[in-house]
Amino acid sequence: MTPDERRTIEVDCARLIALYANRNDAADWAGVAALYAADGVMARPTAPDAPVVGRAAILAAFQARPPRKTRHVCSNVVIDVVSPTEARGESAMVLFQPEGAPLVGSFHDRFVLTADGWRFAERRGSLSW
Repeated sequence: MTPDERRTIEVDCARLIALYANRNDAADWAGVAALYAADGVMARPTAPDAPVVGRAAILAAFQARPPRKTRHVCSNVVIDVVSPTEARGESAMVLFQPEGAPLVGSFHDRFVLTADGWRFAERRGSLSW
């Protein structure tokens, strides 16, 4: 793999992290679910031990949530390319909501190259405090 190919994968995967935050804050649940592979796994930072498996189940989980206003801020994004079709990532996250203190945590991601481009194979969140 060339350095340019590696950087392209890093940028594509980092973009998924930003899209996830933006679509989540916009309550674009179909858009959020589309960022996952068909058999993707999601574990929210507030429920790290309760993974949701499969794009359809992820969409249903988001649609079942009551409406809310949020702003996710993700930073310190580091993507490690494992192969031309796999990558891993880590990012810090702060979640702002109108009520309550901000939530601080992180995401640990696995990415996979699909026919539709890079997608989350697994996204596991956790809270630091």
